[in-house]
Amino acid sequence: MVANNNRNKSLAERQSFTNHCQTYDESQLAQIAPFWNALERYSESPIQQFLWSNACRTNLPLGGSLMIVMRCAGEHSGALAPLVQLNGRLNRLELLGVKHLSEPQDLLYSDSASLRELLSFLYETGSPLFLERVPADSATIAAIQEIYKRRGVVILRQARPFPRIVLSDDWRQPESRLNSGRRSDLRRAVRIGEQIGALSHEVLAPRPEELPPLLEEAFEIEAANWKGREGSAVARDELRGAFYRSYAAAASEAGILRLCFLRIGGRAVAMQLALESLNSFWLLKIGYREEFARCSPGMILIAESIRYAASKGLSSFEFLGTAEGWTRVWAKDERPSVSVRAYPSSVRGTAALAVDAVRAGCNRFANILRSLGSS
Repeated sequence: MVANNNRNKSLAERQSFTNHCQTYDESQLAQIAPFWNALERYSESPIQQFLWSNACRTNLPLGGSLMIVMRCAGEHSGALAPLVQLNGRLNRLELLGVKHLSEPQDLLYSDSASLRELLSFLYETGSPLFLERVPADSATIAAIQEIYKRRGVVILRQARPFPRIVLSDDWRQPESRLNSGRRSDLRRAVRIGEQIGALSHEVLAPRPEELPPLLEEAFEIEAANWKGREGSAVARDELRGAFYRSYAAAASEAGILRLCFLRIGGRAVAMQLALESLNSFWLLKIGYREEFARCSPGMILIAESIRYAASKGLSSFEFLGTAEGWTRVWAKDERPSVSVRAYPSSVRGTAALAVDAVRAGCNRFANILRSLGSS
């Protein structure tokens, strides 16, 4: 009875905004949403926001139990970590959604003191903490090293960087930022497209009632190439398809969703699923119809989306994902990220470190055998 009464109390009553941390489970997510939304003024990415984590919770297999850890320092200040405590004897902690979506992700915090308080609490749980693709310049990394290295082990590994463009007025003419060869390629692509039919592009902010047919059109385009054949397209992936449909609906309701299309003769031949949030443009999904590959519709649409973002006065164009050949055409700036593995000096932490050390040794040995076999 006491536990039930406690669950029904308001967040302010339970914590009184004092300097301590508390955990919340899936049944209490709606209760903490107002504080989470208030803390988002300090977020650097929409992936830190409640909408993203809520869509992960409802559409992706967690592989364990949801564990939201919060420290309230005030009505609009503190720190928050949306974690999953994985099943198994080691009870490893990892950020919600990163296993299936692989986007760069970080803890959410208003100040370094709140961040350290939250990480100290996580240390005391005794569970190893694995964070993948944390921005390398995040204060989270230094705070983890400070807290876990006193009585534990921290291992940092370079993770995949994510590309971005810091926008300026020059990017209102994105073709001018390309080298001469790439400018020529873009002009040629436009000419070929115009020979097929009239070129047009649009950046839509669909209302919830307008979204379903537009979203299905976008996903159908994304699957009309190698992604569809390999099963990696959203329309062919049951788990991620459910996530992106749910998240797109929530983002549409919040007014941050953007659907971009390039049309040739009225037919949509390239798409982007994106967000306009935190004064930046965030690219989540791209795709094009393979039958139009000779006019590079994806490249043309990227140019128009960058033009749109710069013309709106946004501060950056965020490609998310990972740096690839096509992103490097546009983005010279790649933000590095780090994989963090923090093992507290506990039974679970020591056991997890031993297991990971054995696995790493086995992997190195297997690599040596493969290299010998190929020589």
